Amino acid sequence: MTVSISEREAKRTALIFASTQAIVGSAAPVAISIGGLAGYYLLDADKSLATAPVTGFNIGVALGAIPAAWILRRIGQRYGFMTGTGVTAVGGLVATAGLFAGSFWLFALGLALLGAGNAFVQQFRFAAADNAPPAMKARAISFVLAGGVVTAILGPQIVIFTRELFAPVMFAGSFASVIILAAVGAVILSFLRTNRAIVMDAGGTAAVPARPLLSVVTQPYFVVALMCSVGSYALMSFVMTGAPLAMVGCGFSTDEAALGISWHVMAMFGPSFFTGRLIARFGKETIVAAGLVLLIACALVALSGIQLWQFWTALVLLGLGWNFGFIGATAMVAECYRASEKNKVQGLHDFVLFSSVAFGSLMSGQIYNAFGWEMLNWIVLPVTALCLAALAALVLVRPHRAPAE
Repeated sequence: MTVSISEREAKRTALIFASTQAIVGSAAPVAISIGGLAGYYLLDADKSLATAPVTGFNIGVALGAIPAAWILRRIGQRYGFMTGTGVTAVGGLVATAGLFAGSFWLFALGLALLGAGNAFVQQFRFAAADNAPPAMKARAISFVLAGGVVTAILGPQIVIFTRELFAPVMFAGSFASVIILAAVGAVILSFLRTNRAIVMDAGGTAAVPARPLLSVVTQPYFVVALMCSVGSYALMSFVMTGAPLAMVGCGFSTDEAALGISWHVMAMFGPSFFTGRLIARFGKETIVAAGLVLLIACALVALSGIQLWQFWTALVLLGLGWNFGFIGATAMVAECYRASEKNKVQGLHDFVLFSSVAFGSLMSGQIYNAFGWEMLNWIVLPVTALCLAALAALVLVRPHRAPAE
């Protein structure tokens, strides 16, 4: 039996995911913003491993992607995503215990578990698209990521107000707060309604049997969508990670660097309120191309000088480029699979994506230390050019049938 998904129900579902994204997603800025500082606090002599917990968080996101997709497939979205909030809560508990015990590696394990919990959060955008009519998929993805605006504000505020809560054990309060965030997220997700009778493919018709995974991921449309998704997100992480180091290295204060990152994060998520409508009007490929052009503009502004306005402008352009490129590419990916294939394709996509993001953030510091801020931005140019070339080739030769057929 085929049951159509109403626009009203799709909006309700997207609102639940956006709200949970705003709350549970705040664990990510908590982990990233103070994970390195807490690691430094825990290490006695050799401080070179201080950022290892943050790397552990990124690895946790990558390694958790495929298990998260499998769990969602086995027990459904409501209980699957609630399981994800449980993983996030355990991560917050273990990280807090590591700080109280003075154990660096226990703390790093806690952040890896937080990353695994965040892998479920990253699936919200796909879940919103899967529960929306074809014409609303891009808007649903965009609306969910708009919850990141709240995350960008809530996460840092949690750190400010809770980092000394259990003094003299610094930062323990911030990670204990993650347990509360996870509990609130679980309550919100309990209102999620998933009709198991509604099994629709990307075109809105009844689902057909799944194809082998290799057949799906070797489609030219999927390959190009994945390239653009990885290019947009990994480059954003690559440049964003090095920007504060470069600003402080050029003589600007830590507060000025932090403010630049705040503007960047707002630029990442703020446009999400209308990105979906832009995609509906101009098409996914056009918006992805616009995002890649904005990333090129970011690199050119950064290469033009090292005044504070140039750093901040580059970071804003970086955030805008990520928003258009990533949301557009996610909407492209959502066209590539049938309903019966969605979990395995989404899991593989996010595993590749966040593995690349983790590698980009790790290499950012290495390349900055070896070659400087300019080299970080020069690298942006050939990567975006490759993505644009692949996108242009796809538009020229793309068949008129839907990729998921």
